[in-house]
Amino acid sequence: MADVMISRAAVDCIHRAAAAAHPQEACGLLLGRGAHVIHATIAANVASSPATRFEIDPAHLLAAHRAARGGRPAIIGYWHSHPTGMAWPSSTDAAMADADGRLWAILGGGTLSLFRAVPDGDVLGRFVAVPWLPGVD
Repeated sequence: MADVMISRAAVDCIHRAAAAAHPQEACGLLLGRGAHVIHATIAANVASSPATRFEIDPAHLLAAHRAARGGRPAIIGYWHSHPTGMAWPSSTDAAMADADGRLWAILGGGTLSLFRAVPDGDVLGRFVAVPWLPGVD
């Protein structure tokens, strides 16, 4: 059984946003409860080199935190695309990730992969792969 369920709407959102942003990296938040991603948001990529890096707009993060305090789904992870790469964390991703247990979804080569940021992961010392299934919306 998969550890995480991601709504079909969230998966579709990630695919659409990545296609629209190509050749730059797209990014956003994974919102949900427990091990269920209910929504994916689309954030502005404010990185200085958006073709090869991502940085979620801080205002988007703050708004999502405020919404969660008001009872909306919490931030349980992040997503971004690798427009010319695979759905696997890069060394830059590993360097940027806090070992906070949050999910990292990466879209590359048409595939969406899911990882959890942990202190001593087997993927680049920062992530562990997480199996997932599309949820029913």
